[in-house]
This record gives sequence, structure tokens and C-alpha cells, in this order.
Amino acid sequence: MTFIADRHTTTHRNPSETATGVYITVHGHFYQPPRENPYLNAIERQPSAFPFHNWNARIHDECYRPNAFARIFNDEGKVVGIVNNFEYLSFNMGATLMSWLESHDPEVYQRIIEADRQSCQRLNGHGNAVAQVYNHIILPLANDRDKATQVRWGKADFRHRFDRDPEGMWLAETAVDYATLKALVDEGIRFTILAPSQIAKCRPFPTEEHPDTEWIEVGGAQIDPTRPYRFFLDDGRYIDIFVYDGPISRDMGFGEVLSSSEYLLGRLGQGVRKEEGRSQIISVATDGETFGHHRKDTEKCLAYAFTVEFPKKGWNITNYGHYLSVNPPTWELKIKSVTSWSCSHGVDRWQDDCGCGGGTNIQLKWRRPLRDSLNWLRDRLTEIYEVQGSNLFGDPWTTRDEYIQIILDRSTDNIDEFLLRQQSHPLSQIERLDALRLLEMQRHSLLMFTSCGWFFEEISRPEGVQILRYAARAIELAGEVAGLQLEGEFIFQLAAAPSNDPAYNNGADIYQKLVTTARVDFNQVTAHYAIASLLQNYPQQQRVYCYDAQQLDYQKQQIGALTLAIGQVHLTSIITQESQHLIFAVLHIGGWDFHCCIEPFNNRLGYNQLKEKLFNILQQASTAQILLAMAQIFNDKSYSLQDLFAEERYRIMQQLSQKTRKHLDRLYTQVYRENYGILVAFQQEELPVPQELQVAAEIALADKCCQVVTNLATDWEDAQKRKHHLIELNTVASEANYLHCKLNVPEAKQSIEQLIWRTLWQILHEDDSNGWEAEINSLIETIETGKKLRIGLSLDRVQELYYYGVDRQNHHNFLDRLRSFLNLN
Repeated sequence: MTFIADRHTTTHRNPSETATGVYITVHGHFYQPPRENPYLNAIERQPSAFPFHNWNARIHDECYRPNAFARIFNDEGKVVGIVNNFEYLSFNMGATLMSWLESHDPEVYQRIIEADRQSCQRLNGHGNAVAQVYNHIILPLANDRDKATQVRWGKADFRHRFDRDPEGMWLAETAVDYATLKALVDEGIRFTILAPSQIAKCRPFPTEEHPDTEWIEVGGAQIDPTRPYRFFLDDGRYIDIFVYDGPISRDMGFGEVLSSSEYLLGRLGQGVRKEEGRSQIISVATDGETFGHHRKDTEKCLAYAFTVEFPKKGWNITNYGHYLSVNPPTWELKIKSVTSWSCSHGVDRWQDDCGCGGGTNIQLKWRRPLRDSLNWLRDRLTEIYEVQGSNLFGDPWTTRDEYIQIILDRSTDNIDEFLLRQQSHPLSQIERLDALRLLEMQRHSLLMFTSCGWFFEEISRPEGVQILRYAARAIELAGEVAGLQLEGEFIFQLAAAPSNDPAYNNGADIYQKLVTTARVDFNQVTAHYAIASLLQNYPQQQRVYCYDAQQLDYQKQQIGALTLAIGQVHLTSIITQESQHLIFAVLHIGGWDFHCCIEPFNNRLGYNQLKEKLFNILQQASTAQILLAMAQIFNDKSYSLQDLFAEERYRIMQQLSQKTRKHLDRLYTQVYRENYGILVAFQQEELPVPQELQVAAEIALADKCCQVVTNLATDWEDAQKRKHHLIELNTVASEANYLHCKLNVPEAKQSIEQLIWRTLWQILHEDDSNGWEAEINSLIETIETGKKLRIGLSLDRVQELYYYGVDRQNHHNFLDRLRSFLNLN
């Protein structure tokens, strides 16, 4: 779908006939870079995001969920409304972020989808959601083929989620040039959003009366942002451009404009032009994470402005697609050659030492070698793909463009149908594997250009390491398909990228220390499976990250402190469908000491003989003998806890430390009980309590709290036992408050929140109201107890459940009693 302009007819339409007054569009660019381990297709624990598992989870808690459920408070601090800000925001939500949300918070994911649907209904079929180039690469630095794939994947991902074609597309860092706009037009994109600094000149459309209207130079960001513009390609096709208000957007992102809705209203009002007879759009754009993550609680400011302040002012809340439908452009523009919104040097931030993103004593000379190395690798991977892909696919590049269908649905049936459509001839099993490897190689070739890798000051930051991991995976896949060794030359080129971190000399050093060491193969996945099997019971079928594990045999024996497990497992990658049949023997000697050996399964007789031999030696309870036997059978290759994925090391260490922690809890509890009288005396005399005694009291009371909450969850359906446990918790709370103890019990806190939410959900979804009064009284008592414990009980999700669920129950009196305890007006 493309658009051909007639410059002499488009101006006959008077915008005032279709649109009047002030229209407001607040655009949020919501995006998180891909953080998944390329070998596991999952994000591993990121300690810097503590107390959350990773940065996606942390920012989600601070931004994405709060905007999906934005609170409006009254003067008494009670919630009087919950607003889905996405119903009023213009927004683009990067594909990598949407994929994560779909898996980790389906409720918020559906709220975002529903918000777009609601905005379509409100604005004549024009939704708030805007597409994005797939994985945030800088399109002016991409070759034409990668430009096309990025736009096509972005469109397909958008269509998959929002069930409609996108009208607009957000460019990563708003990076643009002529070829980029042409790529958008080629794919039927109707508009994009740019910064005022990216525009060179503009003019009214030429007309029959005025065929030679003069171009107005606006290179100093002087363009009028209150109207849409049109950019014409040389062949007459076009794309419409919205230029956001630079000063107001900057104040939103870096000033105090979002400190109150009144301030926001006033600042937006300053952008309104005092002109009669034409409508105007006040368009602002900033990172969506500004709303709650960078600036805490600002989603509340937006919610109140959208639902109260803007309507009161008579302003129309719109989005770009809708505004174009009621007020098409009457002006055209020309862009500067190559620009972006976050680099004053065009797009050099992603390829050169331009100074952007640097600091004192920081050099950015690594950027050019990194870009050149990846460009070299991309071109070599392209050669491999074209040669090998031509033997498998009817059209390799069409196949790559349509591979997004597999990325969105990796079910076996979908893969089978896809390969059937794309193959040049019936593929053998080996050819099927090579086909999927080639496509994954190309996916990682695109991912390795994710813009975040260059954005900051240092190549060894997580963002730089991440794109190098994508490169490493692409190199590995190329080797598997074509037998070519590209890694040596790639590392040689990376050596020209100097690091600011004294721990690393250059990019080659970083690659060898942080990238190659993170590789994962079938043996390592099996080692993880084997070691973890000693601490948990696996079913016959188990998903291990992006692998399906089928347990074919498993036997475990324990003699004294030694535990030995031997088994067979069949692993299949859900990404490439590669599979291996492996056997393992894993010995737990004690504590953190694990010894695991892996080898391919050869035959049933050999496997049974191995099992019999090792279990016979185990009966002798000799660690040395069984380790020697395992070394002889498995050729000295072994795995320990340190060889596991970081995520699994953490989980297993937590499990192994449970016994020690319980022992310490008992010791601290004993100290607390034996010295309770002394603690009370210090409190009565208002004297500082000895640190050792205060710590003992806090640990002992936290342990008691956790025990009672565990029992409460177990006995929740028994009203009498529930009452007893709540009394126990109140006693713990009184004791903790009297002794000024702070309880650190995150698991207990989460358990109480889940009990409250689950009980309210059951009430709201039951037709029979008999027994409601007792259940609601119990809920109120639990909430009050949680507050007394001072554990930071969060009732946000309970508020949301009540707010959206009570209407279906016609506001029963019993439920009304609960409102004040949930801080609802």
C-alpha cells in the first residue's frame, strides 16, 4: 500500500471544516532492549535490578503496570478512579518488550491491547498504538535489505498483537534519512514522528494560484509543530510527518512539568498558537519510561490530566492517525540528511567517537571498530545465507522476512507449515535443521545491531556485551551450517575497540572473557537438568528454558552423605529443533560440591552396565572410588555447580542454604527467648538495645511470622484455624512494634497479598452471596493484620480487582464495607 499525492487537489480541503480547536497528543516511546541469553531465550537474573529479577521486571513494576492501572486520588488520599493511561497516550511498545509482557504479566499485556481497541472506538478506527522497527536498530546505518526486514517484522509483530495494520511507525532514536522514509513508504506506513531539529525546511503545498511557494528554512528547530507535514519521495509517493514540540517534550523528560497535572496543563497551553480559523495539535514525545520509572508517580499526573484537566479545558485528546483523518497536511517539508533525536552529530553516536554519551576521562573510540566488525560479520553471514539458503528456500530473503511468523509462534505445527510454504523442495531432516539454523543466524545478525550497544560510554557494559553475544551465536550457527570459522577474524577486528575499563584491554578481551564463557550447549543444559534433579522431582516431560527435556530413565540412590543420580534425557531445542540423547551421572558430595558427567547415549546395554557399575561402587561409600570410576567412564570431563547458568546457580544455592538458614533461625530464636527480659528492660529505660540482641529479635520474629503465614495459607479454608493464625500474627506484630523490630519477610508479604486477592476474586466470581459477610470480615482482619506487621503490604492488585469487579456484583453492602480498608473512596 503506497500513497500518491496530487499537490493541486489536496489543498482544496479546508481543515477547519473537519477539525477545530486544540488537539493534544502525548506520545510515549516504550521500549526495553532484548536482554535474553541468546542460548536460553530467557532473561537471567540481573543483580543490579534488585530486589527484582531483572530490569524488565523492575521497570515494569515502576512504569508499565502503573500506567495500565493509574490511580486518581482525592484530597484525603483515597483512590477515586483507576485509569488505563494507554487509552489516552499515543504509544509505541517495542516488540521485545511486548513479548516479555505477554509472558510475564498477561493482565497488563491485555490492558495495553484493550487500550488500543478502546481508542479505535473513540477515534473512528484510529488506535493509539504505533508500530516500531523490530529490534531498535538505527535504520540509516542498516543496508536496504535489513531496513526492509526491520519494518516488515515490526509491522507483522504489531498486527499479531493489535489485530490491525499499523498506520504509523516509530523509528529507533527517530534516526532518519531519505532511504529510511522510503522503506516506510514501501511498506505502507502512513506517518512517523520526528524531532524539530531533524527538519531542514518546509512550505505550504503549491497550488494552481501559487505554484511556486517558497521554502522556509527551519534548520534551527523553528518549525511550527502544531500542524502535520508531508514528505514527498522523488516518485511522488509520500509519508506524513508529525514534528513534536521540542521544548515542551524536553521539559517533560528532564524538567518538572509532570510534577502536577496543573503544571502540565499550563506548559502544554504555552504551545497553543493564538491563531483563528485552524485546528492545531500540541504533540509531545518522550521515553515512555519517563512516566513512573525515571520520574516516580508521574503516571498519576497523566491520568488526572487525561480524564479531568484536558476535558475541562475543552482540549481534544487524539492520536496521530486520527488527527490526520480530520486534518490532513497542507504543508510539506524536507528533512536534514541523516539525523536522530539523541545525537547532535546525526547518527554518529552509533558508529563514531562523536562525544555524545561520554564523560570526563571517557573515550568513545571503540564505537567505530565495533560497528565495522559487526558490518563485516553481517556481510559474511549474508554470503552464507544466500548460498546455503538458495539450496533450501524458494526465495531466501522472502523467507527471512516471513520468519517473524515463527518467532511469534514456535509450535511444531507452525514450523512445519512454514517450511512447507518456503522450501524449494521436500526437505530432509538435516535440511530442516539447517533451514532453521540459517534463519536463526539471520535473526541474531539483526539483533546484534540493537542500538543500545553503542548508546552508552563503554563497550563492556551489559548492552555492549549483549550484542556481542548475539554475534557469537550467529557465528556459531554459521559454523554449524557452512563449516566456516568466522570467530578468529571477528575477534581480531574487535581488538581495535579500546575499553575504558581497566579490567579489559579491548573488545577482543571482552568477547573472550564475557561472551565465549557464556555459551551454552546440550551438555551444559543436561548438567543443569541433572544437578537440579537432585533437589527437585522432574516430571517425564519438562521445559528447561528453550529446550524440551524428555526423561527416559532416572534412578537415584543415597549412601551416607553421598547422593548419586544416573539418567537418560532426550533434549530438543524449540528454536532450531536440534535434539540429542544423552546420559548423565551426577554425584552430590555435600554442600556446594557437585560432580556431573555427560556423554551421548550409545546403546541400552552400555547404559545399564554403567548404571550397575556406579551404583555398586556407591555402596562402598567411598568418594574417591566413585569419582575415579566416573572419570574413567566419562573421559575426565565433568561439570560442577559453577558450570551452571547463573540463574540456576542462584536457585540451587538458595535451596542448599535453607538448612543452614533454618539452623541459624533456631539459634537466634533461642538467643531472643533467653534474653527477652533484657530486651524489654532496655526498651523501658529507652536505652539503645545492643545490636546483637536487636538482630536476634528481628530474625526470630521474622522467622515466627513466616511460619505463621505458611500455616495461614495452608489452613485458609478452615475459618477457625484461619482466625487462630491471624491472632498469632497480631501477637507477632505487637511484639515487633514494641521492640522496634523491622520484619524483612518478602515471601510472607507476597503470600498474604495473594491470599487477599484470591479470596476477593472468589467472592466476585461466586453467584451465591451466602457466607460473604464472614469472608469479607476475614479479609478486613487480614488487611489490618498486614498493616500492623509493617511489612509494606501492597493492595494495588486487590484495589484493581475490586474496582473493575464490584460493578458486576451490583455493589453489595458487604463489599462496600471493604472499600475503606482498600483505601478506595
